[in-house]
Amino acid sequence: MQVQIARRARLIERMRAAGGGIAVLFNAPEVARNRDSHYPYRWDSYFYYLCAFPEPEAALVISVDATSARAELYCREKDEAREIWDGFRFGPDAAREAFALDAAHPIGELDARATSLLADRPALFYALGAEDSIDARIARWLAGVRAQARTGVSAPTRAIDVRAIVDEMRLVKDAHEIDLMRRAGTISAAAHLRAMRACAPGRHEYEVEAELLHEFRRNGSQSPAYGSIVAGGRNACVLHYRDNAAQLRDGDLLLIDAGCELDGYASDITRTFPVNGAFSAAQRELYELVLAAQAAAIEATQPGARFIDPHDAAVRVLAQGMIDCGLIEGPRDAAIESGAYKRFYMHRTSHWLGMDVHDCGEYREPGEPGTGESRPWRVLRPGMVLTIEPGIYVQAADDVPERYHDIGIRIEDDALVTTAGCEILSRDAPKAPGDIEALMRG
Repeated sequence: MQVQIARRARLIERMRAAGGGIAVLFNAPEVARNRDSHYPYRWDSYFYYLCAFPEPEAALVISVDATSARAELYCREKDEAREIWDGFRFGPDAAREAFALDAAHPIGELDARATSLLADRPALFYALGAEDSIDARIARWLAGVRAQARTGVSAPTRAIDVRAIVDEMRLVKDAHEIDLMRRAGTISAAAHLRAMRACAPGRHEYEVEAELLHEFRRNGSQSPAYGSIVAGGRNACVLHYRDNAAQLRDGDLLLIDAGCELDGYASDITRTFPVNGAFSAAQRELYELVLAAQAAAIEATQPGARFIDPHDAAVRVLAQGMIDCGLIEGPRDAAIESGAYKRFYMHRTSHWLGMDVHDCGEYREPGEPGTGESRPWRVLRPGMVLTIEPGIYVQAADDVPERYHDIGIRIEDDALVTTAGCEILSRDAPKAPGDIEALMRG
């Protein structure tokens, strides 16, 4: 729990710098899947980051003034009869000790205590606008405090989005987080290796997906970090393809975008390879173009660079390659300026990665002059983790050379910014075309 204690201390410092107040963070609710079962439970990332308590129906309350701070948990009561059906519950007493908190109380008492918790606090820190139910609950609490105004009690006069503070904390990973993300990258890379070995014409996308899931769980991952994309042939041109149901055809490519979640931290890897184990000339031509674009983007992923620099580096390579193979017309700079390349490469090259696969954190510098796109892009710092994922997606069309029809390729790795450049956390998944062909032959 030392990691969570240190994180709470950092949040307390930032709350105190803002004048103090009270922070309330709710854990995620359980969600019904159908009449009598629920989706597998996954806690709220912000809540878990600060206290690591894994049960639903819980809230973390942190009170801060100029000289003191207090962290309290509200959770379900111990219920041995219910545990027979649903499994172990900590209960307040055990939770307080296990998670190094100042106090813990039954969750049923939170609404009754809210008035005294908020009374005379200058500010309320919570997830503004995250859930209508939370906003409504907070409004009721504030109304209860304001109802006591004639007794000299005052309600918070400022509401501050606690997520904005924690986002900045989560953006730079600590040693504990980096270790988990390295392990998640290793597990996910092994899953991609397994998928390559299992792939063959006539199999179905879902069969290959099953190989991924097997490797995730076999190595201790609790779940996929997101819905796996297993897209053969033209399906690879659908960026968020989800069906995973088609039969794999001889001569097609298979694009797999899949990563595991390990102890709350995501991996995100994409590999594209031939179903029959051998790239055609046209497939290899476009594949090597995307691989070169990724190499340029990785080279640009350095401390002190801007977040947009890897994308710009990848686009320069892709645009020139598209011109060379007749997909678009040059010159390169004009094709980039006009956005002509976006017909075949329509997404960004990177996103933050961490507890969430599209992790939190501003992509532009906060607090800089200007708004929106006028703010400068974020400067990369050691400890930040981002994906590097250029691609090319060529749907069949009359003005497209037939040899490239329905080829979709993406190559994605997870990059940890270091003091010397970046470390590829997913490096164990092969991506050189010769290495892929040798693996699939073997």
